[in-house]
Amino acid sequence: MAGARGHDLAALRGLNTGVVLRALRRESPQTVSQLARATGLSRPTVEALVDELVSQGWIAETGSSPAGTPGRPARRLRFRAEAGHVVGVDIGLRKIVLVLARLDGEVVAREREDIAEELSGAERIELLRGRLRRFLVERNLRAEAVWAVGIGVPGMVDDTGRIRSVIVPEWTDLDLARRLADEFPCPVLVENDVNLAVLAEHWQGAATLADDVACVLVGRRISCGLMINGKLHRGRRGGAGELGILPQLGLDAAQMWLAWDGERIAGESETDALARAVRAGDRGARAVLDGYLAGVAPGIAALVLALDPELLVLSGALAPVGEALGPLLTDHLRPLTLHVPRIAVSALGREGVALGAVRRALDALDAHLPYGTGPLRPSPAP
Repeated sequence: MAGARGHDLAALRGLNTGVVLRALRRESPQTVSQLARATGLSRPTVEALVDELVSQGWIAETGSSPAGTPGRPARRLRFRAEAGHVVGVDIGLRKIVLVLARLDGEVVAREREDIAEELSGAERIELLRGRLRRFLVERNLRAEAVWAVGIGVPGMVDDTGRIRSVIVPEWTDLDLARRLADEFPCPVLVENDVNLAVLAEHWQGAATLADDVACVLVGRRISCGLMINGKLHRGRRGGAGELGILPQLGLDAAQMWLAWDGERIAGESETDALARAVRAGDRGARAVLDGYLAGVAPGIAALVLALDPELLVLSGALAPVGEALGPLLTDHLRPLTLHVPRIAVSALGREGVALGAVRRALDALDAHLPYGTGPLRPSPAP
């Protein structure tokens, strides 16, 4: 019984430690009194946990209370967000985006590169390995300094982490996290790209104030990410929102509807050129965009009728069109749905998926905070 009681006390201490860490991670700096109020723990308990966490390197003192504060100066404490890093990756058919963030989510480095569409599945894995390695080396970071890696891929990811992709067929049934395990001694979390896009929008994009959200990737490929009650909805096998694979909805014709033969700047993609022309008021470009939205509207209407979201976020290759997307799509949805939800266009640009991968990595770390104490590994600053 004594052993069981000791185990229970250790578990309780671990849980309380996690509560204090999360409170400081959400808001820093705080005093011991503020932490006691925020966590509901007694002041003596918080003081003991703070002393231990300072000695282990999880938190640090930032100095005393501001001058003029009556009474004994209070210790001000902060979570050491610089003690580790996470990496978010978006690897698609034609590009790779890398984002490095501290443990509080602050982005400290970013990189984007166009890649060859014809790369094989094996070549893409090697390219991903090489770019990740270089990305860290250039910032004086070892792989051990990365606490989690989130990766967005263009395809369904089941609950075992295996990919089913029609965009990169050679990645079907691939366990990408396992293939990268020898490179990174930390959790590697692989997720569908548009699922990560909706996480990013809810974290710091157009959906920060909404909890029932549908994020639609608009471009040559149509895919949807869903959030219900503030949580990502993946479905039983990770296939929620994959309306683009149903031929009856006609979404597989999106690439044909986006045909645009207008003027292009060197290095500009067809969709970028179309978006630029629409913003400039080109009537032909606007007609192409309107025809595209008319074609995809039945599929999006089916999503709206099934989920009834409070917000529909338009992301992907056509997001640079800007606010004009919303009214045009509304006109096509109105006769097809009971009502049209509020529509917003993503402003996260080309980093949306990679930012969602950062959020996914940070969320994975949160789950381990209650039991993750112990001296921290040294992490060179980027």
